Amino acid sequence: MSETTATSTDGATAEGAAAPHETTGATIELENLTKRYAGSGDPAVDSVNMEIKAGEIVILVGPSGCGKSTTLKMINRLIEPTSGRIRIGGEDVTDMDPVKLRRKIGYAIQSSGLFPHMTVAQNIALVPKMIGWGKAKTKSRVEEMLDLVGLDPGEFHGRYPRQLSGGQQQRVGVARALAADPPVLLMDEPFGAVDPITRDHLQDELIRLQHELHKTIVFVTHDFDEAIKLGDRIAVLRERSHIAQFDTPEAILTNPADDFVSGFVGAGAALKRLNLTRVRDVEIADFATVTVDDPLQDIFDKLRSSGTNELLLLDKRRRPYKWLRRGDLMRAEGSLARAGTLVHDTVTRDATLRDALEAVLTDNAGRVAVTGRRGEFTGVVDMQTLLNSVHEMLEADRLDAVEHQHELQEQRALLTHHEQEGNGGAAKA
Repeated sequence: MSETTATSTDGATAEGAAAPHETTGATIELENLTKRYAGSGDPAVDSVNMEIKAGEIVILVGPSGCGKSTTLKMINRLIEPTSGRIRIGGEDVTDMDPVKLRRKIGYAIQSSGLFPHMTVAQNIALVPKMIGWGKAKTKSRVEEMLDLVGLDPGEFHGRYPRQLSGGQQQRVGVARALAADPPVLLMDEPFGAVDPITRDHLQDELIRLQHELHKTIVFVTHDFDEAIKLGDRIAVLRERSHIAQFDTPEAILTNPADDFVSGFVGAGAALKRLNLTRVRDVEIADFATVTVDDPLQDIFDKLRSSGTNELLLLDKRRRPYKWLRRGDLMRAEGSLARAGTLVHDTVTRDATLRDALEAVLTDNAGRVAVTGRRGEFTGVVDMQTLLNSVHEMLEADRLDAVEHQHELQEQRALLTHHEQEGNGGAAKA
């Protein structure tokens, strides 16, 4: 399997951290890939043909039992194909030793799949050790991967899976899958077992990672909203993994191939398009902040000088903690412990406008804090900004519809003109 690397020229990521080497994933080609189980009349997967470009995220989505997970598991041969070919980076891996193949492909599943008797570091180091990496290189890679998925190496290195939240376990699972720097990452409903807020943040984290690493990712989900948010392209699958449509999220939303795809997209296609735009694409406003270490008098002074009735209180790691209003401070009685309203939800720069809109709608003041990769505060997005973006989107759709209507009218006029010329010629003859 081939893999190419290129060094980033800008030297920094969107969050301002140093950018690592960008890795381009490998192409994946499935040729007439089929799986038949003994005693079953119809194949579980029937002659799938698909080409996945290097460095893109392709989502396999479809109804339960359509064969999407079976198709995914045949790529790393956790399930052996009955017939067909698999090529990764141009290399036919259909007959390769499956154990060696799996060590070259990252794999993340819903339950994270961490070994409970191993520490976080031991879990992440597993594949690098198997393929012969030295201790120093492996140790450095473990720390690098923990940092990459937003977990403090010093804090999480020696923990066991049972000491982690569900979201943290999934982050470690992704870190382990990427530890040996594979060009391909397979993900089988990896975020399906966590709560909705954690799921949103894990999706944002995957988007951020992909901006840095450019792996080839094949991702299975039953959630079409997740598919729209994450996918460069989406393969909508019928039964036996027959491809109903394989296209960009925008193309599927605006021009579904048939009634099956339309039914799977469901109602509210216009609202689902909010998943195509990211928070980083709209204006992120500044907001007056203070920290838990600031003296109460300094907080009062900042509130008076800021010209606003509200401040955002940050914790010791500069993460959003509480919204503080003037009245809250008046009742604080020398302590911030009982003052203010806890920040219940945040979004990252890689969150979609739909994520941001849902968060804003549940906030009494109509805004949501935007955070960086370690949860640090970077600004706020408010309802007006989101409404402006929606209006711009609707106006663009209207102009596209008008332009399309004009094109149809021109085509009809041209066709009528040709018909009239043809009829005139026939009459003269």
